[in-house]
Amino acid sequence: MRPLHAGTLSAHAARVAVPTYDRSALTPAVVHISVGSFHRSHQAVYFDDIAERRISSGWGLVGVGLHRPEMRDVLTAQDGLYTVVARGADGDRARVIGAIRRYLFAPEQGTAVVAALADARTRLVTLTVTAHGYASGVDSGAAPPADAVEYLVAGLDGRRRAGLPPFTVLSCDNVPDNGVVARDAVLGAAERRDPALARWIGAYGAFPSSMVDRITPRTTPADQAFVRQRFGVADRWPVITEPFSQWVIEDDFCAGRPPLDRVGAELVADVRPYALTKSRLLNASHCALGHLGSLAGHLTTDRAIGDPLFDAYIAQMTADEVTPLLPRIPGVDPAVYRAMVRARLANPKLADQLARLCRNASAKLPVHVLPSIAEARRAGRPHDLLTLAVAGWLRYLQSVDAHGRDLPLDDPLGDRLRALARAGGTDPRPVLAERVVFGDLGLDPAFASELSAALEDIARSGVRAAIRARLSATDRLAA
Repeated sequence: MRPLHAGTLSAHAARVAVPTYDRSALTPAVVHISVGSFHRSHQAVYFDDIAERRISSGWGLVGVGLHRPEMRDVLTAQDGLYTVVARGADGDRARVIGAIRRYLFAPEQGTAVVAALADARTRLVTLTVTAHGYASGVDSGAAPPADAVEYLVAGLDGRRRAGLPPFTVLSCDNVPDNGVVARDAVLGAAERRDPALARWIGAYGAFPSSMVDRITPRTTPADQAFVRQRFGVADRWPVITEPFSQWVIEDDFCAGRPPLDRVGAELVADVRPYALTKSRLLNASHCALGHLGSLAGHLTTDRAIGDPLFDAYIAQMTADEVTPLLPRIPGVDPAVYRAMVRARLANPKLADQLARLCRNASAKLPVHVLPSIAEARRAGRPHDLLTLAVAGWLRYLQSVDAHGRDLPLDDPLGDRLRALARAGGTDPRPVLAERVVFGDLGLDPAFASELSAALEDIARSGVRAAIRARLSATDRLAA
């Protein structure tokens, strides 16, 4: 059992794949803001592939942390190395990723972060933040900056003053139209700092959108023990993920295009159809399965989707109610995509916790579920199964576990929404009035009535009976 760091790589090579390229030769051309498990399972792996396949040594990574000093401690001790284990039906594949050559913790190394962004070698800045992360860019002029957007503006300002071109800002998150959102946030903060800076960024910068997809649960102590026992690697923060990975990127770069298309990424003119399909099929399934499955007593996605009733529910919801509203993508068969989503959810080796899927639901439902309901209502199409997913969330907010404890809420609006849901009972109108979540859909009295009926069914007969009733109704309509 050996700790993971540069000095032990050769010893680990017998049991796991390790970098065979010269890490010291990597050019730090990419800065990633907000390094977490998803970045390490996804974008960093693509850049590692570029180096490992000897395509280029010009796209090494500098990682930036915004909130967790623990990641700084781990990556510093491990020389930027960490283990990714892809677990699937055909076995477990472990590899050590070496693309991160340097890690900076912004709250303590803010000046160094700005310097890295302003460095002439930096050509691309990737980031994984939430919608709140974009909204918080107020450009206070503080030194160091206070958030991701402020860091981007400070770095771009430094480049302009030094006579350097801007870098490309590539968003890698689930925010709809994330490139547009990032551009608006950066230009807004830059305008407040210096209108000339905003004009320069607008004229010469690039903010491509992207769609990213790889299920990556939170790392647990059991995962650490598994990596030690199975592969002999004492990694303080490994990443457990699935074999599947997808990255679709708008082909719009201002400082050179990384050869990501040579390692499996797709470069396209318009990301929106891909992002919408992933959001409405995979992420909406997460939302529905997380709350309804938890209410039925399931703990993990594989157990929930392995329940024939829930499998049928997800299959019919995505096929009958969601897919007809989606754009067609050349080369993508919707039926194959839906089957793949269910197979990924059923991966028993990943055992993704339903509690993770329920996290931050007040931000997820307005993106992944509610727009399908609104579109279905405008088109006069059925949406009973989607409505049941919303009812499942409201019932989850009200509920307790088998021991009488509140079901766990990890949501900035959780306490307020739980109080409103419990005050309303089977009347959803107190929660529907929260426009930040429901928007105009919350003003629709017919939708409120349908949602109330779903809540009453769950309260009276339980989740399983409510699902059965709606599946039966869907079958009758199809007939």
